[in-house]
Amino acid sequence: MSCLSYHSLVRDSLSKATEYVPGKDADYVKRKYGVERVVKLASNENPYGASPKTIESFQKFTAFHVYPPKQPEELIEKISEYIGVDSNRIVICAGIDGVLECLFKIFIERGDSVAIAPPTFPYYHILADISGAKKVYLKRDQNFMIAEKDENAKLTIVCSPNNPTGNTEREEIVREIVDGRGIVFIDEAYAEFSDDDMVDFTEEENVVLARTFSKAFGLANLRIGYAVVPEWMKKYFMMVNTPFPISTPAINAAISALEDIDYMRDTVEKIRDERDRVYRELKNVGVEVYPSQANFLFFSLKQFNLPASQYCEELMKRGVIVRDCSSFIGCDEYSVRVSIGRKEDNDVFLDATREILEDQE
Repeated sequence: MSCLSYHSLVRDSLSKATEYVPGKDADYVKRKYGVERVVKLASNENPYGASPKTIESFQKFTAFHVYPPKQPEELIEKISEYIGVDSNRIVICAGIDGVLECLFKIFIERGDSVAIAPPTFPYYHILADISGAKKVYLKRDQNFMIAEKDENAKLTIVCSPNNPTGNTEREEIVREIVDGRGIVFIDEAYAEFSDDDMVDFTEEENVVLARTFSKAFGLANLRIGYAVVPEWMKKYFMMVNTPFPISTPAINAAISALEDIDYMRDTVEKIRDERDRVYRELKNVGVEVYPSQANFLFFSLKQFNLPASQYCEELMKRGVIVRDCSSFIGCDEYSVRVSIGRKEDNDVFLDATREILEDQE
């Protein structure tokens, strides 16, 4: 049987799916543009990294030949104390992506409706396409808040704060969605940077709320996600989750991160302060930038008639990487997202942006 013949064995739904494409990395920019220093502000990472105590606990582990626990009880208890929910309702997965993959395995069959409100995280679309689901697009208002619901959706995905726009969702519309007949997935990857959260919705029998250690805790490389699920649903999560979703060094790191909560809160405060400063500076040069409750800002260069692809290319020539959002469903060709870094890195970004915009005049 020829190699070409094997293609016929691939699931039909993959013909509609696309590969997730992350932002450019520093090595790529160094090679292509010949720059020595690169400021990466494209992936919403914590620029201060994990706490020293967390790094130390990770480095102490040596039993690499032993499998990790499927559901690490000590970590689950720490998470329970941190967010104030019963430990019996917490599941651990490989990032929030892993939580959502489990939900699709449990509930979504070919033809089921999945409601998504673009622009939002592209992986939602990818999972829906892989599953052969029918995607229903919910409208957003001028402030990027979800403005409607779909009564027939089997699964509705709510991202708050929303990636890439940075806004939180109105409690009233989320309540309307939750009061519907389907399952509601609330992605709170950026909750620690926000003034509000949606933990109260976890009391509902159709809500799954997910969080991560990737952003505020600075552990993106370890892929540690967790979710609060209804008690009736947990057994299904345990069925479909991978046998050992995260490693013991990752478990130890997450426990230590929760034991050093002051470090996380200190870095979050620094990022929030810088977020507000960068917002003001972009406003001052005439950029249409939107308020954010996350660790990034979303802005448009339409008033400069400057496509995001061209702007991002010019930034990379200057050693700065941001996220071109023009490929996100629901965004236009002028849409950009910038992660908030350390002050000195943000200054490099701002100086480069001013230079590029002056050249446009």
